[in-house]
Amino acid sequence: MEYSKLVAVTGLPGLFELVSSRGDGAVVRSLDESKTQFVSNRVHNFSHLESIEVYTQRDNVNLVDVFLAMEKDGGSLPDAKDNAAVKKYFEKVYPEMDFEKVYPSDMKKMVKWYESLKKHNVEIKLSELPEEEAEPVEEVKEEQPTEEKPKKTTRKKKAE
Repeated sequence: MEYSKLVAVTGLPGLFELVSSRGDGAVVRSLDESKTQFVSNRVHNFSHLESIEVYTQRDNVNLVDVFLAMEKDGGSLPDAKDNAAVKKYFEKVYPEMDFEKVYPSDMKKMVKWYESLKKHNVEIKLSELPEEEAEPVEEVKEEQPTEEKPKKTTRKKKAE
């Protein structure tokens, strides 16, 4: 399972693997239950984990950076039900996070998602875009500007 195929769906708990997408929704597979279902985009919104950013004191960072900091810490994760413990954990693991803009519910989601990713052995990394081959740039010769004659315009006659 690839990190780049994972999505969060509004209104549904947990993470999902995007199996296929259609104009009116998507077919997703739950990581925890391994249940495949169709989810309508009229009711739900989809967020790729790769596109989610977290507010920090400076620039926003990708969610991957926060997950990697959690992985680097290696300590035990806090109880997701205790707001104070979750906030204290993130103050230790990722102190640059802007705690006024990142709500406790968001931090709880990050803890739950990280647990789920580790449980299913998902490698946490951004997908790399394939490097485009460098195309030779053709030299453009400058042309001498030629004098253009002004276009003749006709005026409409006023209706009498």
